[in-house]
Amino acid sequence: MEHIVIIGNGIAGVTLARHIRKKSESKITIVSNENEFFFSRTALMYVFMGHMKFEHTQPYENDFWKKNKIELTLGQVIQVVPSAKEIILANDKKISYDKLVLATGSKPNKFGWPGEELKGVTGLYHKKDLESLEKWSVNANRAVIVGGGLIGIELAEMLRSRDIQVTLLVREKSFWAGVLPFDESQMINRHIVEHNIDLRLETNLVEILSDESGNAKGVVMDKGEIILCDIVGLTAGVSPNIDFLKNSGIELGKGIKVDRFLETNIKDIYAIGDCAEQRVAIGERTVVEAVWYTGRMMGETLSQTLSGIPTAYNPGNWFNSAKFLDIEYQTYGWVWAKPKEYEAQFYWEHQQGKKAIRISFDKSNRTFLGINTFGIRMRHEFFDKVLTEKKTVEYVIENLLKANFDPEFFTSHHKEIQKQFYKQFDSFKTA
Repeated sequence: MEHIVIIGNGIAGVTLARHIRKKSESKITIVSNENEFFFSRTALMYVFMGHMKFEHTQPYENDFWKKNKIELTLGQVIQVVPSAKEIILANDKKISYDKLVLATGSKPNKFGWPGEELKGVTGLYHKKDLESLEKWSVNANRAVIVGGGLIGIELAEMLRSRDIQVTLLVREKSFWAGVLPFDESQMINRHIVEHNIDLRLETNLVEILSDESGNAKGVVMDKGEIILCDIVGLTAGVSPNIDFLKNSGIELGKGIKVDRFLETNIKDIYAIGDCAEQRVAIGERTVVEAVWYTGRMMGETLSQTLSGIPTAYNPGNWFNSAKFLDIEYQTYGWVWAKPKEYEAQFYWEHQQGKKAIRISFDKSNRTFLGINTFGIRMRHEFFDKVLTEKKTVEYVIENLLKANFDPEFFTSHHKEIQKQFYKQFDSFKTA
């Protein structure tokens, strides 16, 4: 019987195991060094905020794995030996495989800041990060978070829920400015400040200061200012977790290089999820995508190949979603922070400054290219179809009510959006 070994029990690895089991009787082993059972990493913040218990983040009962003949091994893999088709764990245990899948996820970026290893300094990625925050937050008065991305704002919301003062250091001129166009970024800036978060733009960390016991006691910023604090959150992005593969012969770049079938340069070794790097970018996508949806799709795709039906990874139209405190964000297709030469953009913002839509389209043929929404939920099926069928921007504008998830709350907005669009672009209604 073929033995498939999966290193990593995040969304990519677990989706793969579940889908293989639906199609095949292969022996499956999942190795993880974090937690024996799969849990939803994105739900960690809600555990901290008291909205759920940790066991609620585990979508499957603990006996699910045994019932489905998926073996779970807790341990850290320190070496992959392709020539022997085995992996070696930190306790010297060896596990042989026929097919190996690397689904090792990401690790928080560190940039060699003095003091980054002190007690009180953490990311927000692993279960142990949550446990550390629980311990440190009991007596904490102030926290400094370094990094203006999705994880940084989650951590800020968590700490504010316990009345801890938060300073957020963002090196760009505006929050998430590399991803969001200027208007939306400004809207999120205002929203952050409204939540009593001390937002410092164009500010970099220089050093984390230590007390006599090895605890973080403050930070030094590049403008010379010192902020005293008890917790320092390092949330300046993530990188593929691949250090243990450096002498394995597996080809590495930013991540683990894979072809369209998610196979590495070594036969029978595959990589999926945050740690995988496409040799050739797929459309406008980046070669490494640390996105939950992407990990799940890769797991589903590779399950076909490992069950005897070779299937290329084809993720389809880009989409993502997130939450900035009280404002939900969705994106479908491509809307660039700095528009491309061929791209026109339409922007509408509600007068209260909590809802917005930006639509991107091709100037020459008016093909709809993408949409960002803030505080307004849209239907995935609608935009997936519109992007696939290359509908015009006018078609989307005329069908916004149909596209919206909560039409009864949206009715008052869609006519205003349509009116502004036609006024701005002097278009003809073509729907």
